[in-house]
Amino acid sequence: MTRALIATVLILGTLAGCGRVAESRLNPFNWFGNSRSTATLEPESGYAIAEADRRRMVDQVTELQIERTPGGAIIRATGLPVEQGYYDGELVSLSDGEPVNGVLEYHFRIRPPLTPTRVSTVRSREVVVGLFISNQKLAEVREIRVIAQRNTRAVRR
Repeated sequence: MTRALIATVLILGTLAGCGRVAESRLNPFNWFGNSRSTATLEPESGYAIAEADRRRMVDQVTELQIERTPGGAIIRATGLPVEQGYYDGELVSLSDGEPVNGVLEYHFRIRPPLTPTRVSTVRSREVVVGLFISNQKLAEVREIRVIAQRNTRAVRR
């Protein structure tokens, strides 16, 4: 009777401790939390655009999420251009996809419409882009930043 009671208490104590793992940094589902937005100060000379890439920076990033996958994670960013019709959005790495001091930074680039369009509703202007990052690269990353014309969104571990 005493052994069974001691075994039961030990098992229940162990299971109760598992609740703390769900909230800890050891749990891979908690690696990146909610994003936070900060204002972006554009350089006086503007943002550099590669000769081959004539796309502009999106006006603002409204959402940034890291979605875990079996081989890594998908960075999903939602941008809000100033008017409808923008297309060909992409997250362009500032450091060839390699983290610098534990930070991955991306510009949210987007191509403007060929003709002037309406402003319309926020929902109709949203552009969503994604980028896959492997587990090997994520092992070195503490923060992921997506930079837009007016703001920057970042998620941290």
